[in-house]
Amino acid sequence: MSEHVPGGPGDHYTIISSDCHAGGSHEQYREYLDPRYRDAFDEWRGGYRNPFSDLGDERKLRNWDDELRNRQQETEGVVGEVVFPNTVPPFFPNFVLFAGPPRPEDYELRRAGIHAHNRWLVDWCGRYPDQRAGIGQIFVNDIDDAIEDARWIAEAGLRGGVLLPNVPPDATWVKPLHDPVYEPLWSELEELGLPVNVHGGTGLPNYGRHAHSMLLYLTEVPFYAQRPFVHLLLSGVFERHPRLKFVMTESGAAWLPPLLERLDATLETIRATGATGELRFPPEAVLPRSATEYVQQNLWLGVSMPGPADLEAASVLGEDRWMWGSDYPHDEGTHPFTHESLRALFSGMDPAEVHRFVAANTAELYGFDLDALAPLAERIGPTVAEIAEPLGDLPEDANDALRRAAA
Repeated sequence: MSEHVPGGPGDHYTIISSDCHAGGSHEQYREYLDPRYRDAFDEWRGGYRNPFSDLGDERKLRNWDDELRNRQQETEGVVGEVVFPNTVPPFFPNFVLFAGPPRPEDYELRRAGIHAHNRWLVDWCGRYPDQRAGIGQIFVNDIDDAIEDARWIAEAGLRGGVLLPNVPPDATWVKPLHDPVYEPLWSELEELGLPVNVHGGTGLPNYGRHAHSMLLYLTEVPFYAQRPFVHLLLSGVFERHPRLKFVMTESGAAWLPPLLERLDATLETIRATGATGELRFPPEAVLPRSATEYVQQNLWLGVSMPGPADLEAASVLGEDRWMWGSDYPHDEGTHPFTHESLRALFSGMDPAEVHRFVAANTAELYGFDLDALAPLAERIGPTVAEIAEPLGDLPEDANDALRRAAA
């Protein structure tokens, strides 16, 4: 029996993943779709061809089948999950996170599609309300619509907040996120207190259909994942909205300290001289504080499948803003080696600190009740003694997530 840690775990850790995914089937989404769009949906569905293997075989059931999902999550010791979208909602051209902002001619149907997903998600999370914090979807093509949908998400109890679309540079029909047109939206999201989430893998331009396209994607995805954060920080959104809760998930964390070092130096020079090199800046472009200060005020990171360098970034971000994630049910996630990944990353660490990273920080941001989760955690959660034990040799079939944690 391990010693109880005040403010931390008992004998077992409560594990909450800040990055999980779920979505409905097309049959389920049809029931949640506004009836006036069902004929158009049936026509669209008849021509849809699924390009993703994990949505075309039995693995797709992990997205909505409670029995299968709960069994796998409990085997991994995960008792709570922040739920990003997955699958393909009605009228989407692609997997939800890759689809990009709708063009004007597609906007009405695509918005009907995210409404169907949000309604489905409310019911799906409602079956296990203590364990699931769902993230609702909005588009930013129309600011009034975005505000209306954000209010609906808050009123419906999707305590995961909103998924902010990451606007690619070639989506010229939507303003970039640094544009002042979004100011009413930031004000509303700040007032609602909703977490504003951006997910990795979004915001990339269309690379076309070439043999090298995915190589470009893999190389540039970190830059585009960080772009919304940089746009909001440098355009003064965090200065004007100090209570805005901005979350970046599945984008790692090791990139943050070197980026802040560069930004802090640049902003300090501009504050002191109003210029850098030959570039001159008007007073309204000069931020009064450092990038690091804005990060510690506004930013949280959902760090999926982390390695040691990602963990080190908590010293800059703030140890109350770093949240562990599994990326379930994606094949690149920690499943089925979650316990081993936790041991590789956290063995030897103070249990109270581990508790912050794997449960308390996520619970505070997304409204999980740790007391309500405690009985399940005591039944299925990994023990403090287990996670404290160094991993040693990796299993022969270790996946990339485990190898990253043990690097």
